Amino acid sequence: MAIKIGIFVFTTSESQDTAVLAKRAEALGFESFWVPEHPIIPVYTTSAPRSSPDGSIAEPYRQIIDPFMALARASGATRTIKLGTGICLIPERNPLVLAKEVASLDHLSGGRFIFGIGAGWLKEEIEIMGGNYHHRWTQTREAIAAMKELWTKDEAEYHGEYYDFPPVRSYPKPAQKPYPPIFLGGKADNVFKRAVAWGDGWMPNGASIEEIKAGRATLKELAVKAGRDPGSIELMAFGGSGQYRNKAAITELEEAGASRVTVWLDHTEGDQSLREMEEIAKQVLP
Repeated sequence: MAIKIGIFVFTTSESQDTAVLAKRAEALGFESFWVPEHPIIPVYTTSAPRSSPDGSIAEPYRQIIDPFMALARASGATRTIKLGTGICLIPERNPLVLAKEVASLDHLSGGRFIFGIGAGWLKEEIEIMGGNYHHRWTQTREAIAAMKELWTKDEAEYHGEYYDFPPVRSYPKPAQKPYPPIFLGGKADNVFKRAVAWGDGWMPNGASIEEIKAGRATLKELAVKAGRDPGSIELMAFGGSGQYRNKAAITELEEAGASRVTVWLDHTEGDQSLREMEEIAKQVLP
Protein backbone atom coordinates (compact mmCIF):
# COMPACT_ATOMS: atom_id res chain seq x y z
CA MET A 1 0.00 0.00 0.00
CA ALA A 2 1.32 3.44 -0.94
CA ILE A 3 2.23 5.85 1.81
CA LYS A 4 -0.67 8.07 2.93
CA ILE A 5 0.00 11.81 2.71
CA GLY A 6 -1.69 14.36 4.94
CA ILE A 7 -1.47 18.09 5.55
CA PHE A 8 -0.96 19.84 8.91
CA VAL A 9 -2.25 23.37 9.52
CA PHE A 10 -1.18 25.40 12.56
CA THR A 11 -4.69 26.78 13.04
CA THR A 12 -4.91 30.11 14.87
CA SER A 13 -7.40 32.95 15.15
CA GLU A 14 -5.71 34.48 12.08
CA SER A 15 -5.91 31.34 9.92
CA GLN A 16 -8.08 30.59 6.95
CA ASP A 17 -11.30 28.81 7.96
CA THR A 18 -10.61 25.10 8.50
CA ALA A 19 -13.74 24.27 6.52
CA VAL A 20 -12.16 25.98 3.49
CA LEU A 21 -8.72 24.48 4.09
CA ALA A 22 -9.95 20.91 4.60
CA LYS A 23 -12.25 21.07 1.59
CA ARG A 24 -9.36 22.16 -0.63
CA ALA A 25 -7.06 19.53 0.88
CA GLU A 26 -9.62 16.83 0.12
CA ALA A 27 -10.10 18.07 -3.45
CA LEU A 28 -6.33 18.08 -4.04
CA GLY A 29 -6.04 14.47 -2.88
CA PHE A 30 -4.53 14.70 0.60
CA GLU A 31 -5.51 11.71 2.72
CA SER A 32 -5.74 13.49 6.07
CA PHE A 33 -6.01 16.94 7.67
CA TRP A 34 -4.33 17.70 11.02
CA VAL A 35 -4.51 20.53 13.57
CA PRO A 36 -2.67 21.26 16.89
CA GLU A 37 -3.74 22.00 20.46
CA HIS A 38 -2.73 24.36 23.27
CA PRO A 39 -5.78 25.31 25.40
CA ILE A 40 -3.97 28.11 27.24
CA ILE A 41 -0.45 29.56 27.27
CA PRO A 42 1.05 30.96 30.49
CA VAL A 43 2.27 34.54 30.18
CA TYR A 44 5.67 33.53 31.58
CA THR A 45 7.50 30.22 31.75
CA THR A 46 10.86 29.09 33.03
CA SER A 47 10.60 25.55 31.68
CA ALA A 48 9.81 25.82 27.99
CA PRO A 49 12.53 25.16 25.40
CA ARG A 50 10.51 27.17 22.87
CA SER A 51 10.22 30.36 24.94
CA SER A 52 11.80 33.69 24.08
CA PRO A 53 14.48 35.33 26.31
CA ASP A 54 11.84 37.15 28.37
CA GLY A 55 10.15 33.84 29.23
CA SER A 56 7.15 34.22 26.93
CA ILE A 57 5.95 31.70 24.33
CA ALA A 58 6.02 32.42 20.59
CA GLU A 59 2.98 34.23 19.23
CA PRO A 60 1.33 31.41 17.19
CA TYR A 61 1.08 29.14 20.24
CA ARG A 62 -1.04 31.76 22.01
CA GLN A 63 -3.74 31.80 19.33
CA ILE A 64 -4.46 28.13 18.57
CA ILE A 65 -8.11 27.30 17.92
CA ASP A 66 -9.63 24.39 19.83
CA PRO A 67 -8.87 21.31 17.69
CA PHE A 68 -12.28 19.69 18.02
CA MET A 69 -14.08 22.86 16.97
CA ALA A 70 -11.67 23.23 14.03
CA LEU A 71 -12.11 19.61 12.95
CA ALA A 72 -15.89 19.78 13.37
CA ARG A 73 -15.96 22.60 10.81
CA ALA A 74 -13.65 20.61 8.57
CA SER A 75 -15.87 17.55 8.91
CA GLY A 76 -18.98 19.41 7.78
CA ALA A 77 -17.26 20.66 4.61
CA THR A 78 -15.72 17.32 3.57
CA ARG A 79 -16.71 13.71 2.91
CA THR A 80 -13.66 11.45 2.75
CA ILE A 81 -10.55 13.10 4.19
CA LYS A 82 -9.36 11.82 7.58
CA LEU A 83 -9.31 14.31 10.45
CA GLY A 84 -6.54 14.22 13.05
CA THR A 85 -5.29 15.96 16.18
CA GLY A 86 -1.61 16.73 16.00
CA ILE A 87 -1.59 16.48 18.94
CA CYS A 88 -4.25 16.45 21.67
CA LEU A 89 -2.72 17.14 25.10
CA ILE A 90 -4.26 14.39 27.19
CA PRO A 91 -3.16 15.38 30.75
CA GLU A 92 -4.81 18.77 30.21
CA ARG A 93 -8.28 17.31 29.62
CA ASN A 94 -10.93 15.46 31.57
CA PRO A 95 -11.22 11.99 29.97
CA LEU A 96 -14.98 11.82 30.53
CA VAL A 97 -15.50 15.00 28.50
CA LEU A 98 -12.77 14.17 25.98
CA ALA A 99 -14.21 10.70 25.33
CA LYS A 100 -17.51 12.30 24.34
CA GLU A 101 -15.82 14.87 22.09
CA VAL A 102 -13.80 12.19 20.29
CA ALA A 103 -16.80 9.89 19.91
CA SER A 104 -19.05 12.73 18.74
CA LEU A 105 -16.58 13.89 16.10
CA ASP A 106 -16.00 10.34 14.87
CA HIS A 107 -19.75 9.68 14.82
CA LEU A 108 -20.64 12.88 12.95
CA SER A 109 -17.76 12.54 10.45
CA GLY A 110 -18.66 8.96 9.60
CA GLY A 111 -15.61 7.39 11.21
CA ARG A 112 -12.87 9.71 9.92
CA PHE A 113 -11.11 10.75 13.12
CA ILE A 114 -7.49 9.86 13.99
CA PHE A 115 -6.61 10.51 17.63
CA GLY A 116 -3.07 11.91 17.71
CA ILE A 117 -2.08 12.31 21.35
CA GLY A 118 0.75 13.56 23.52
CA ALA A 119 1.56 14.41 27.11
CA GLY A 120 2.81 17.95 26.49
CA TRP A 121 6.11 19.82 26.90
CA LEU A 122 5.09 23.05 28.66
CA LYS A 123 5.23 22.41 32.42
CA GLU A 124 3.29 25.49 33.54
CA GLU A 125 0.50 24.87 31.02
CA ILE A 126 0.13 21.23 32.05
CA GLU A 127 -0.04 22.11 35.75
CA ILE A 128 -2.46 25.01 35.27
CA MET A 129 -4.77 22.63 33.41
CA GLY A 130 -4.62 20.04 36.20
CA GLY A 131 -2.00 17.67 34.83
CA ASN A 132 0.92 16.07 36.65
CA TYR A 133 3.97 17.18 34.68
CA HIS A 134 6.43 14.66 36.12
CA HIS A 135 4.03 11.74 35.66
CA ARG A 136 2.20 13.01 32.59
CA TRP A 137 2.64 9.83 30.54
CA THR A 138 1.31 7.67 33.37
CA GLN A 139 -1.64 10.03 33.58
CA THR A 140 -2.06 9.83 29.80
CA ARG A 141 -2.08 6.04 29.89
CA GLU A 142 -4.80 6.06 32.53
CA ALA A 143 -6.89 8.58 30.59
CA ILE A 144 -6.71 6.49 27.42
CA ALA A 145 -7.62 3.34 29.36
CA ALA A 146 -10.62 5.13 30.88
CA MET A 147 -11.75 6.42 27.49
CA LYS A 148 -11.52 2.96 25.94
CA GLU A 149 -13.94 1.77 28.63
CA LEU A 150 -16.31 4.64 27.83
CA TRP A 151 -16.14 4.00 24.07
CA THR A 152 -16.72 0.26 24.21
CA LYS A 153 -19.14 -0.40 27.08
CA ASP A 154 -22.76 0.55 27.72
CA GLU A 155 -21.92 1.02 31.38
CA ALA A 156 -18.31 2.01 31.97
CA GLU A 157 -16.30 2.57 35.11
CA TYR A 158 -12.65 3.19 35.87
CA HIS A 159 -10.63 3.12 39.07
CA GLY A 160 -7.07 4.41 38.84
CA GLU A 161 -4.61 6.74 40.50
CA TYR A 162 -5.54 9.82 38.45
CA TYR A 163 -9.08 9.02 37.35
CA ASP A 164 -11.76 7.24 39.34
CA PHE A 165 -15.44 7.08 38.46
CA PRO A 166 -18.35 4.68 39.10
CA PRO A 167 -20.48 3.11 36.33
CA VAL A 168 -21.62 5.77 33.86
CA ARG A 169 -23.18 5.88 30.41
CA SER A 170 -21.46 7.82 27.63
CA TYR A 171 -22.92 8.24 24.14
CA PRO A 172 -22.60 8.39 21.21
CA LYS A 173 -20.10 5.62 20.64
CA PRO A 174 -17.43 6.17 17.97
CA ALA A 175 -18.31 5.11 14.42
CA GLN A 176 -14.97 3.27 14.19
CA LYS A 177 -14.85 0.05 16.16
CA PRO A 178 -13.72 -0.37 18.80
CA TYR A 179 -12.59 3.29 18.69
CA PRO A 180 -10.56 5.68 16.49
CA PRO A 181 -6.88 4.83 15.97
CA ILE A 182 -4.59 6.28 18.63
CA PHE A 183 -1.22 7.67 17.48
CA LEU A 184 1.39 8.59 20.09
CA GLY A 185 3.63 11.59 19.60
CA GLY A 186 7.09 12.13 21.04
CA LYS A 187 10.56 10.63 20.67
CA ALA A 188 11.31 9.44 24.20
CA ASP A 189 12.59 5.87 24.45
CA ASN A 190 9.42 4.67 26.20
CA VAL A 191 7.16 5.87 23.39
CA PHE A 192 7.75 2.61 21.51
CA LYS A 193 6.68 0.46 24.45
CA ARG A 194 3.61 2.64 24.91
CA ALA A 195 2.63 2.47 21.23
CA VAL A 196 2.88 -1.31 21.24
CA ALA A 197 1.06 -1.71 24.56
CA TRP A 198 -1.91 0.59 24.04
CA GLY A 199 -1.59 2.54 20.79
CA ASP A 200 -2.11 2.10 17.07
CA GLY A 201 0.70 4.24 15.74
CA TRP A 202 3.73 6.45 16.39
CA MET A 203 3.90 10.02 15.03
CA PRO A 204 7.31 11.60 15.74
CA ASN A 205 7.57 15.32 15.02
CA GLY A 206 10.31 16.38 12.62
CA ALA A 207 11.99 12.97 12.54
CA SER A 208 14.96 12.24 10.31
CA ILE A 209 15.17 9.25 7.98
CA GLU A 210 17.54 7.57 10.44
CA GLU A 211 15.05 8.08 13.29
CA ILE A 212 12.24 6.65 11.17
CA LYS A 213 14.29 3.56 10.27
CA ALA A 214 15.36 2.97 13.86
CA GLY A 215 11.85 3.58 15.16
CA ARG A 216 10.30 1.13 12.74
CA ALA A 217 12.85 -1.52 13.71
CA THR A 218 12.19 -0.98 17.41
CA LEU A 219 8.43 -1.10 16.96
CA LYS A 220 8.72 -4.35 15.01
CA GLU A 221 10.93 -5.94 17.64
CA LEU A 222 8.70 -4.95 20.54
CA ALA A 223 5.52 -5.95 18.71
CA VAL A 224 6.87 -9.43 18.02
CA LYS A 225 7.86 -9.83 21.66
CA ALA A 226 4.37 -8.73 22.72
CA GLY A 227 2.71 -11.17 20.31
CA ARG A 228 1.33 -8.35 18.20
CA ASP A 229 1.38 -8.03 14.42
CA PRO A 230 4.00 -5.32 13.64
CA GLY A 231 1.89 -4.29 10.66
CA SER A 232 -0.89 -3.23 13.02
CA ILE A 233 1.24 -0.32 14.24
CA GLU A 234 1.47 2.60 11.84
CA LEU A 235 4.40 4.99 11.67
CA MET A 236 3.62 8.54 10.59
CA ALA A 237 6.40 11.02 9.85
CA PHE A 238 4.86 14.17 11.28
CA GLY A 239 6.72 16.89 9.41
CA GLY A 240 8.08 20.10 10.79
CA SER A 241 8.31 23.34 8.84
CA GLY A 242 9.94 22.76 5.46
CA GLN A 243 10.18 18.97 5.79
CA TYR A 244 9.08 16.21 3.40
CA ARG A 245 8.19 18.58 0.56
CA ASN A 246 9.06 16.57 -2.55
CA LYS A 247 8.44 13.11 -3.97
CA ALA A 248 12.01 11.98 -3.30
CA ALA A 249 11.63 12.73 0.41
CA ILE A 250 8.28 10.93 0.53
CA THR A 251 9.75 7.88 -1.21
CA GLU A 252 12.67 7.85 1.21
CA LEU A 253 10.29 7.93 4.18
CA GLU A 254 8.26 5.06 2.76
CA GLU A 255 11.39 2.98 2.22
CA ALA A 256 12.44 3.75 5.82
CA GLY A 257 9.21 2.24 7.12
CA ALA A 258 6.72 5.11 7.34
CA SER A 259 3.14 4.28 6.38
CA ARG A 260 2.01 7.89 6.66
CA VAL A 261 3.51 11.34 6.31
CA THR A 262 2.09 14.74 7.21
CA VAL A 263 3.43 17.87 5.54
CA TRP A 264 3.35 21.14 7.51
CA LEU A 265 1.65 24.11 5.84
CA ASP A 266 3.80 27.17 6.61
CA HIS A 267 1.28 29.84 5.60
CA THR A 268 -2.18 29.65 7.15
CA GLU A 269 -3.85 32.94 6.24
CA GLY A 270 -6.32 33.51 3.40
CA ASP A 271 -5.56 32.66 -0.21
CA GLN A 272 -1.84 32.38 0.55
CA SER A 273 -2.52 29.20 2.52
CA LEU A 274 -4.52 27.72 -0.36
CA ARG A 275 -1.83 28.55 -2.90
CA GLU A 276 0.84 26.94 -0.72
CA MET A 277 -1.28 23.83 -0.28
CA GLU A 278 -1.70 23.55 -4.04
CA GLU A 279 2.05 23.86 -4.54
CA ILE A 280 2.74 21.18 -1.93
CA ALA A 281 0.22 18.90 -3.63
CA LYS A 282 2.10 19.27 -6.93
CA GLN A 283 5.37 18.37 -5.25
CA VAL A 284 4.33 15.40 -3.09
CA LEU A 285 1.14 13.77 -4.31
CA PRO A 286 1.22 11.01 -6.93
